[in-house]
Amino acid sequence: MPARYAGVMQSWLFLFGAILAEVIGTTALKATQGFTRLAPSLVVVVAYALAFYLLSRTMQTIPMSISYAVWSGVGIVLITLIGYLVYRQSLDLPALIGLGLILAGVLVIHLFSRAVAH
Repeated sequence: MPARYAGVMQSWLFLFGAILAEVIGTTALKATQGFTRLAPSLVVVVAYALAFYLLSRTMQTIPMSISYAVWSGVGIVLITLIGYLVYRQSLDLPALIGLGLILAGVLVIHLFSRAVAH
């Protein structure tokens, strides 16, 4: 694999890691009970710090607009799924349609945009 493609692949791995860290931090945020519980509060701080570090590394190769769009879009969908599955939060039809549109937007960016390094 040429070095250029290895760098792009590494950036996508950084982005995937940033998304996972952000999802972990946001999930733990609910457990902090307004930052009154130490352990989940520490998880939030560490996870968000890691998420932003990895996102900054992503932006060295992938344009900022694309990085942030994918990071936030996938994060929104994953957090919504966790809310639904773990916290039993309900989703109505408009919410499901909106989530589908977010996923469609991320896919269009990734599959068809020339602004994305493949």
